[in-house]
Amino acid sequence: MKPTLQILATACLMTTRLFAADPTPTAAAPDFAAMRAEVEALANLTEVPNYEVVERADATPNLKPILYSGLDYQGKPTKVFAWLGVPETTTGKVPGVVLVHGGGGTASKAWVESWNKQGYAAISMSLEGHDDKRAKLPEGGPERPGIFGDSTAPIKDQWMYHAVADATLAAAILRSLPEVDPSKIGINGCSWGGIITSTVIGIDPRYAFAIPVYGCGGLDKIPNHYGGSLANNEVYKKVWDANLRLDRAHMPILWHSWPQDAHFSMEAVARSRKSAAQSESLLSLVPGMGHGNLSDRPEWFAFAASVMKDGKLWIREKSTAVEDGKIEAVFVTQTPLESAVLVSTTDTGHTGGRKWIETPATLEQDGDKWNAEAAVPEGTTACYLNVKAGPVLTSS
Repeated sequence: MKPTLQILATACLMTTRLFAADPTPTAAAPDFAAMRAEVEALANLTEVPNYEVVERADATPNLKPILYSGLDYQGKPTKVFAWLGVPETTTGKVPGVVLVHGGGGTASKAWVESWNKQGYAAISMSLEGHDDKRAKLPEGGPERPGIFGDSTAPIKDQWMYHAVADATLAAAILRSLPEVDPSKIGINGCSWGGIITSTVIGIDPRYAFAIPVYGCGGLDKIPNHYGGSLANNEVYKKVWDANLRLDRAHMPILWHSWPQDAHFSMEAVARSRKSAAQSESLLSLVPGMGHGNLSDRPEWFAFAASVMKDGKLWIREKSTAVEDGKIEAVFVTQTPLESAVLVSTTDTGHTGGRKWIETPATLEQDGDKWNAEAAVPEGTTACYLNVKAGPVLTSS
């Protein structure tokens, strides 16, 4: 019996060792490169989606509500509600603009009208599967799940994927209109619409200009609800962060915000502007502007008009320097500037929570160069110069 017991004991020991050496199965690491490729393939949405006019009493001959086909969501087809408008009178082909609303917003007839009055065709779509009254559509796409809260879902079922697709399809509709110059389509988005705008222009290079308002990339580094939600979200950081692709954006960009914005820090806006270094850009930081779904800002229209008319910015910041207690910025423009002010803070922390003050600055003309200069208050932690031409404000 002893030899048998010894054999059994040896066999049991060997089996235990075999099981101990057998590696525990682990989940496959996310393929972020494949996810990015799926996102970037949205640039191939060049065909005009099917769309139909919605019969409503508030429609006009030049401004109509429509439903257009979006991408499938969770295997089912979707419809997107939008307002689509063209100027009442046109001479030749007109430019166009895609309008991207922010959180809590929806398709805006008033926003389309504002751009129509400036001579642009425009389309404003609802990005959360609603109509313009925020009623859920039977075939509506996904609603935004907080701050990239659906990052564990397949890429094609994530809200941002559909938001980018909806904007790209809306641009295809504008390009198809007989009144529109397809080479002159811009994009303008506020808040979450600014995030989408910053994302779209790194995916689709065809936009003639871009105006992201508040929203930008690098959200995981903002010391507020964005940073708190995204610090450990690798899908956002490695797939969706607009800064990953902004070096591919070559169209002129107007970065528009205000220093007191609680959602998007000035550092985050600056990082995105730096990421888009291949683009000519303007910065416009308007003290006290407020945060919302805006529909009418003179800075937008002056910027877009200069790009559409002359193919270049109406004003350029040539240089800015802080030295010996002074800040000096040199702007180049043929449009007369009227005034300059210094905007500064001595506080630290998130820029939206700091107190910003405005103090006088001098402004001198030298041909098409304008030199703005101011003394920097002692203890200043951040500052910039604003110059104005009429109601239009530009920042250093």
